[in-house]
Amino acid sequence: MNTFQVKPIGTIISKESETTIALNKEYIEGLRALDGFSHLSVIWWFSDYDSEEMRKVLETPQPYRQAPDVMGIFSTRSPIRPNPIALTTVQVIHINYEEGIIEVPYIDANNGTPVLDIKPYTPSLDRVEEPCVPKWCRHWPKSLEQSGIFNWEEEFLY
Repeated sequence: MNTFQVKPIGTIISKESETTIALNKEYIEGLRALDGFSHLSVIWWFSDYDSEEMRKVLETPQPYRQAPDVMGIFSTRSPIRPNPIALTTVQVIHINYEEGIIEVPYIDANNGTPVLDIKPYTPSLDRVEEPCVPKWCRHWPKSLEQSGIFNWEEEFLY
């Protein structure tokens, strides 16, 4: 079995008034030339859900109101996974290149969450013009912008 060593490049900092990605000093120069990108793909570690027990879970009871009664973990966005890796697209509000701070409006990660990598969002590689999704989630928003005003509390069963 192959094993991999992953080293965080930074941390999510969530305060009441702002959310930022704070890069470790040795990675700050990696921000060069991000000017002009409106969004980033952030790869982060579900650190609050990382245990041997949680990594063994492969099925979950119905997590969404209209979903099947039981779902495989790979058909959910659950933090409980064999490798607790998360991917979130965020809007860039501001980048402080000297301090290595990226200000974003929101990310679905907790304060102190390790960030593994960031990549620029580019429509030519990241956007799918006509994606297909199962019937149970077709009523979900069609964009990140619409998701911000969608009542997600009505969707989840926990």
